[in-house]
Amino acid sequence: MTAIDSGIDTLAPVTGLAVTLTDGLLSVTIDRPDSLNSLTLPVLVGIADAMERAATDPRVKVVRLGGAGRGFSSGAGMSADDVASGPGTGLILAANRAVRAIAALHCPVVAVVQGPAAGVGVSLALACDLILASDNAFFMLAFTKIGLMPDGGASALVAAAIGRTRAMRMALLAERLPAADALACGLISAVYPADDFEAEVDKVVSGLLSGPAVAFAKTKDAINAATLGELEAALQRELEGQAVLLRSPDFSEGAKAFQERRTPNFTDS
Repeated sequence: MTAIDSGIDTLAPVTGLAVTLTDGLLSVTIDRPDSLNSLTLPVLVGIADAMERAATDPRVKVVRLGGAGRGFSSGAGMSADDVASGPGTGLILAANRAVRAIAALHCPVVAVVQGPAAGVGVSLALACDLILASDNAFFMLAFTKIGLMPDGGASALVAAAIGRTRAMRMALLAERLPAADALACGLISAVYPADDFEAEVDKVVSGLLSGPAVAFAKTKDAINAATLGELEAALQRELEGQAVLLRSPDFSEGAKAFQERRTPNFTDS
């Protein structure tokens, strides 16, 4: 069996996810615009599958990860149906697998953030090598608003980018961080005006496609080794902590308050 035989072409279709390979560019697009691209278990598994297959497909030179419509991803689904069937540790494991696969890929992965990136959507974006944002975008670790903690490697990825103090504020206060502020503190790579965003992204992607693939791979490996040594331990700590929090009354209250669009009444339990 060749690498291509086990590559992108063998992926099964996933509802809510579009995957295409054209001229060396693998585009992975979360396609659930009605929910601002909230993440379901099948979508996260599909992202992980695509990234893992890309690692064995020599045709893939650059990966573009984005969302359809006006947002990147609002994070794990929090509708009544989503909460009834999850989120749970299965979803966290799938998110962890996707983050690992993105970080391990030999080729550059570009996050294209044209609007909100929240919750584990932030984790997916920050696992990428370049995070390009529209000036309409914002980043938000919204976990504590529903009685949870950051996951998907966010505790390591955010701190590696902006340091402990800023990461702690972002995680504890669950504030929106506009794209301009995210750029100023080093969380993301670039911000472009919304009207020019797609054209500017295309320029970056084109430059990567025509660049030195082996040098890119060695560079990515070296920088990740120097800065993300704690990622694996963070993924495990987050999984263990979230497993406890998902069973707590505070999460039940937080999820219910989110659905009812009110302030939660946490009881520290």
